[in-house]
Amino acid sequence: MKMYLISRLSEASTWRGLALLATALGVQIAPEVQDAIIVTGIAVAGLVGVVTKG
Repeated sequence: MKMYLISRLSEASTWRGLALLATALGVQIAPEVQDAIIVTGIAVAGLVGVVTKG
């Protein structure tokens, strides 16, 4: 199980998914700063795409 988790964490899609999930959850937590949360989440997902292969 540990090796499965480690191999998933090495995939760019896992990190993009985590960033987007955190963004979606953040929208519900603080609606007055929705734009900042969404922009940050999208930026993190984009950065993951740039710095990882895949």
